[in-house]
Amino acid sequence: MVRNDEFFLRKWISYYGQQLGEENLYVYLDGKDQPVPQWKGKANVIPCERRQGTVAKSDKMRIDFLSDMAAELLKRYDMVIGIDVDEFLVVEPSQNKSLREYLSEIKCAPSVSGLGVDVGQHMGLETDIDPDKTFLSQRRFGVLSSRYTKTSVISEPVRWGSGFHRVKGHNFRIDPNLYLFHFGCIDLNMLRLRINDKDRLDNGWSKHLAKRAKTITVVSGHKAREWEKSIPFMRRVESCCRQLFAWNKPSTCGFKWVVRIPERFENVL
Repeated sequence: MVRNDEFFLRKWISYYGQQLGEENLYVYLDGKDQPVPQWKGKANVIPCERRQGTVAKSDKMRIDFLSDMAAELLKRYDMVIGIDVDEFLVVEPSQNKSLREYLSEIKCAPSVSGLGVDVGQHMGLETDIDPDKTFLSQRRFGVLSSRYTKTSVISEPVRWGSGFHRVKGHNFRIDPNLYLFHFGCIDLNMLRLRINDKDRLDNGWSKHLAKRAKTITVVSGHKAREWEKSIPFMRRVESCCRQLFAWNKPSTCGFKWVVRIPERFENVL
């Protein structure tokens, strides 16, 4: 579900369209004042009534709606991926499989997660993002984040928690070959525009977006660790450690590890 975000929606439809087929994409516009984009291709883009209120309240309304929509889609599909417009579920490139091929082969009961990588702009090393180039050829650093290790893929009707961060009443499982790349912090200037956007200001998003910007500070100020050693360790940590008041949400136990994203990902998206 998206509102006022053409930049990421273009990339979202392009990436998932290639992976799954555009006709299998469902985008719900948050507000009937949002125009259906002419460039959507075969994607199903549906304007809906606005879910308006505080950040927490509107998030809850949106995820309840999306849980209902996913339940309807599961009458026709084996799996549904619920994901934000700036998030991209990626298969380990060495597997040489599309997202569709890989998910068709693995167990998902009732959900599966990719390890969260919160990608940020490294100030001093990386310039403004160029939308005509792949993101991961321009951004090479990310924070290993339990916040983005989401229960994105489901195989039966469930109730997601806000933001797809958990499935209520069920455990989670992190797949060894799946990653969820979050790109909300890939460009500082873009993030500043979002923080000062009147529509977002009116609905209390300024603090939330400012908090996101800390990813850029962490990425720019910490030495990057080696991907191949850090990923298996953090996958084990998040699988074992739970958030204090939510046993079915992973935790990094305070680790804020910055990793260098390998070159094999640069042409993925």
